[in-house]
Amino acid sequence: MLDLAAKPPRSPGEFTERCVAAGMAIDRPVDDQDLAEILEFIPRWLAVVDADTPERRAALLNELLTTSSTHPRLTDHADGGWHIHYRADGLGLAGVVRAVVSVGTALHLTSRGMDRLGRCALTECGRAYGDFTRGGRQRYCSHACANRDAVRRFRARQTERNS
Repeated sequence: MLDLAAKPPRSPGEFTERCVAAGMAIDRPVDDQDLAEILEFIPRWLAVVDADTPERRAALLNELLTTSSTHPRLTDHADGGWHIHYRADGLGLAGVVRAVVSVGTALHLTSRGMDRLGRCALTECGRAYGDFTRGGRQRYCSHACANRDAVRRFRARQTERNS
């Protein structure tokens, strides 16, 4: 979801390719409705990322869970082995992604901490990230952004010293 939120897909084909690259099984054709559905979902999920309190984050995520998931059940399909589904059968790709992302986000926040989503601290970036660090102190979406900001701070200190 982080990749889709950072750069939303522009076509059903692109949506399909990116989901397949992420390891999702596609069991029916992806169409314009799937694209429209995921493009509507992305800002709703980003509102969860941007929520300013755990209570607000939980309320927004509960709305997504209500509209995107169902009761958990065991399933064994497509020779994938037994696993849990939190979604109705017969959904298009967008419905599957909505369910996976909503439930996955809930599991991440309840197991890691309600503050374990954020936006990159590099001003010009702002990408969303899920914090999987041991200490829970992630501030950047990637090592590249962290390094870029560190270099910027270092150069600013050097400029101050030389002034």
